[in-house]
Amino acid sequence: MDEIRDKSIWITGASSGIGRALVCRLAARNNFIVISSRSRGKLLELQKIAPQRIRVLDCDVGDSEDMARAARELAGLTDQLDLVIAGAGVCEYDDDLQLDTASYRRVFDVNFFGAVNTLRCALPLLAGSRAPQFAAVGSLSSVVGFPRAEAYGASKAALAYFLDAVRADTSQVALQVAHIRPGFIDTPLTESNDFAMPFLMSPEQAAERIERGLARRHHTIDFPRRLSWPLRLLAFFRPLWFRLCAPRLTRIHSLRNR
Repeated sequence: MDEIRDKSIWITGASSGIGRALVCRLAARNNFIVISSRSRGKLLELQKIAPQRIRVLDCDVGDSEDMARAARELAGLTDQLDLVIAGAGVCEYDDDLQLDTASYRRVFDVNFFGAVNTLRCALPLLAGSRAPQFAAVGSLSSVVGFPRAEAYGASKAALAYFLDAVRADTSQVALQVAHIRPGFIDTPLTESNDFAMPFLMSPEQAAERIERGLARRHHTIDFPRRLSWPLRLLAFFRPLWFRLCAPRLTRIHSLRNR
């Protein structure tokens, strides 16, 4: 069956969006779940859906010192982890190529270093599982270069390489690495987007596809297919993307008037 049951799970970015939907879905299947984000109040509210099976561990995944504290507390909550889902993410667009390095650092701290910190904390506990899984939420935006998404897309592309490298390094051990690449999901992260979002999905739909992919132990979980396959094709024929699509999407028409 394409379900995850009776597992010990840690989910970051759990207070909203895809993370929250995953918690609600997996808590109903008798899984023990540690939920994390920076929003302790939202985590405590979420815990109420299954107080016996959910534990709260608030932390900032982009802060290495805070994650060291979280690792100690995590070890006190469970002696092993079967599945870790690094779902924390932020987005900041680079309008008019401002190239604000502070913005880029904020995005990378959460989207890339947050996943690195999460795996570092989780590895000792994953080692105790017979079939451990580490999954991180990337984005289909990393497949091709989208205008305004220099910081966000680059952080997700870096995450993709990191996961591939970890998968290569653990090819002789039990750890299974999964890269989750959703399209547009109706979450607080996308609600301020001022452009059309094709094939927009709900967090619940996303959670269903993620659970199915993880249960089948897929290494890459892309959805929706109506978006992922065209983007993959355009990535293969990269000149077509820059000749036909990018000119229609960019908002920059002069370097002088940025």
